[in-house]
Amino acid sequence: MISRAEAGPLRRLVLLRHAKSAWPPDGPDVPDHDRPLAPRGRRDAPAAGRALAAADCLPDLALCSTALRARQTWELAAAQWGTPPPARHDPRLYAAGVPGLLAVVREVPPEVSTLLLVGHNPGLEDLVLDLAGDGLDDTLDRVRTKFPTSAIAVLAWRGADWGALAPGAALLAWVTVPRGRKR
Repeated sequence: MISRAEAGPLRRLVLLRHAKSAWPPDGPDVPDHDRPLAPRGRRDAPAAGRALAAADCLPDLALCSTALRARQTWELAAAQWGTPPPARHDPRLYAAGVPGLLAVVREVPPEVSTLLLVGHNPGLEDLVLDLAGDGLDDTLDRVRTKFPTSAIAVLAWRGADWGALAPGAALLAWVTVPRGRKR
């Protein structure tokens, strides 16, 4: 159980797994880093942006993997908002595990209260499970079962700065998997 009496402002860490990717017509000769979104991913990424806006969970800053599918997910999601926040593309987010992801998050300036990470599994799923000391409703069970493409998890915690974020310190407040409609 997380402590409810931590000092500092409320902070939210929003994790967005990239939308569904595909191998391009060039096939398996294309490096994994350069794989684009599949048609389903091109439908789901905007739905993720709309879901974040509807939940009033827009970030102050976005940190995005440099992989093509993550960059495309970010662009399509952010296009759903009037004024997207600043975004940084960080190569350390590609294929990162929990220690690498936490290192990047802990560098975020303290004036950022809501941070969005756009990245990959298993790192994002593992990060959610590492940071969440508790969850609302069945959120933890849902993430333990599956964190599919386009999944969004919102972790809430209190702290003076991002460097203080520690395992078990957050509450998993919300999990959703937005899906776009076929045309």
